[in-house]
Amino acid sequence: MTAERLVVIGGDAAGMSAASQARRLKGPDELAVVAFERGRFTSYSACGIPYWVAGDVDGPDDLVARTPEEHRAHDIDLRLRTEVTEIDVAGHRVRATDRDTGETYWTGFDKLVIATGARPVRPGLPGIDAPGVHGVQTLGDGQALLDSLEQAKGRRAVVVGAGYIGVEMAEALLRRGFEVTVLNRDEQPMTTLDPDMGRLVHRAMDGLGITTVNEAEVTRIETGADGRVTAVATDDTTYPADVVVLGIGVEPETSLARAVGLPVGPQGGLLTDLSMRVVGHDNIWAGGDCVEVLDLVAGHTRHIALGTHANKHGQIIGANVAGGYGTFPGVVGTAVSKVCDLEIARTGLREKDARAVGLRFVTATVEATGRAGYFPGAEPMTVKMLAEYRTGRLLGTQIVGHEGAGKRVDIAAVALTARMTVEQMTALDLGYAPPFSPVWDPVLVAARRATAEVRKAGAA
Repeated sequence: MTAERLVVIGGDAAGMSAASQARRLKGPDELAVVAFERGRFTSYSACGIPYWVAGDVDGPDDLVARTPEEHRAHDIDLRLRTEVTEIDVAGHRVRATDRDTGETYWTGFDKLVIATGARPVRPGLPGIDAPGVHGVQTLGDGQALLDSLEQAKGRRAVVVGAGYIGVEMAEALLRRGFEVTVLNRDEQPMTTLDPDMGRLVHRAMDGLGITTVNEAEVTRIETGADGRVTAVATDDTTYPADVVVLGIGVEPETSLARAVGLPVGPQGGLLTDLSMRVVGHDNIWAGGDCVEVLDLVAGHTRHIALGTHANKHGQIIGANVAGGYGTFPGVVGTAVSKVCDLEIARTGLREKDARAVGLRFVTATVEATGRAGYFPGAEPMTVKMLAEYRTGRLLGTQIVGHEGAGKRVDIAAVALTARMTVEQMTALDLGYAPPFSPVWDPVLVAARRATAEVRKAGAA
C-alpha cells in the first residue's frame, strides 16, 4: 500500500507540532511527512527574542525547542531554506523554491497543513527599508538586530509602537545601554489594556528612563549619506536614532491562501472549523499565527498571534490528520508581558470590546499587594475587572503590578472559560500563605468590588 503524503508549509510551532504529532500516530509506511521552512530554524520561540537581545538568553540555539536534525530523525522530510510559492488546490500539490539554489519544483499532497505564521506590520513610509530599521519576528531578525546594535555609531534607539513587542524591545534596548524613545500612535501604551491601565504602564516606563511619546504618528525614517537610519520623524518633531525597532504588531501571513481563494476572516486570518480544518476543504488544515480563532467571550473570530495557541493547534491538526480526533474550542484572549520589574496581564474584553459587541457592563478597579501587607517584599498591583450588567458574568480582567501580578490573570482566564459570575469568583478556594498572597487575593478583592457594582447597577 502506498503511504499518504502530508505536506506542511511552515516549520515553527504549529507546523512542526502538527508534523510531529501526525508522525507519532502514524509511521512512515502509512504517512509520509514533508515540511517546508523558508528559514534556517525550526520549532523556535519567537517570544524569546527580546530576552535574547536583552542578554537573558545566550543565543538563538537556546530558543530552539527541536532542531531540524531531531525532526529528521523522526522520519520527517524537512526542507530548510525552501519557500512554498504556490498552492494548487485542485491538483493537490504545492510549488516550492530552494532559496539557495533557485531550483523550483512541485510536490503532491494528500493532506496539507498551512502554518505560514504572521508577518510584522511594516508601513509604507519613506526610509522604512533603510539599514538600521528592524522588525523582530524570526531568529534571523533577532541576529540582524544584534549585529546592527554592534554597528551603531551612537546609543540612541527609537521603538515604533508600544504593544507587547514594542514594550519588551524597549526594555531590551535599555538594558543594552541605549537611550530609548518609544513612539506610540495611541493614547497610552499597551492598547491591549484600557487607557486607564495603560497609563500605569506609561508611568512605570518613564520611571525606568524610557521616553514614551503618545499620540505620535510617524511620517518617515530619515537616513544619512551612507543610507543608514539617522532619525524618525513625526508630524511634530524628529527623534535622532542610531537604530529603529518596529513594534507595530503583526498580521496573518495568508498571501498563499488568499491567492487560491481559501476563506479568510475580517482580520485577515484563515477560517477553520473546530478541528482546525480550513472551512470548505476536507484535506487542508491551518493553525498558528495565520488563522483566526473564536473569542469565547465576544462571540466572534479574532487574530491572536501566540505560541501557546499555535502549539495546541498543531497537536490537534496532527491528531486529525492521522485519523484521530481533536478540537480547539476557542480562546478568551489571555496575555502577559513585562517591562523590567513591571508585570502586565489581561484576559477577556476591554471596555471598547464589550461596547463593540453590544454588552452593557460595570467596572471595578482595586489596588492591593501580592503578599500579605506585613510580609517583606509586598509590592503593589492594580486589578481592573469588567462584569456584565445585571448578570454579573465576568467579561474581562487587567492587572498591572510587580512580582506575582502577571500570572494571577490565569485565575480570571479560568473563570472566563467557565462563564463564572464575579460573585461566584469571590468563593474560589485559592492558595494562601503570607509570602504568596494576602488573606483576600487581589483578584478576589476585585471580584468583590465588581459584585457590589453589579448590585448597585441592578438596584438603580
